[in-house]
Amino acid sequence: MFEHFFQCPYCLAEITMLIDPSITSQKYIEDCEVCCNPIEVEMALEENEIVSF
Repeated sequence: MFEHFFQCPYCLAEITMLIDPSITSQKYIEDCEVCCNPIEVEMALEENEIVSF
């Protein structure tokens, strides 16, 4: 697992999430830690590196 930082598209706060590199393609909804708005997260990983987020 590794930590990934990104900015909330609603409140612009920097938030973090833990990413499991054993799952190469992920799509889900997670609430912002600050403003609680839903964020659709879609990412792809190759060789333990994020190639799209």
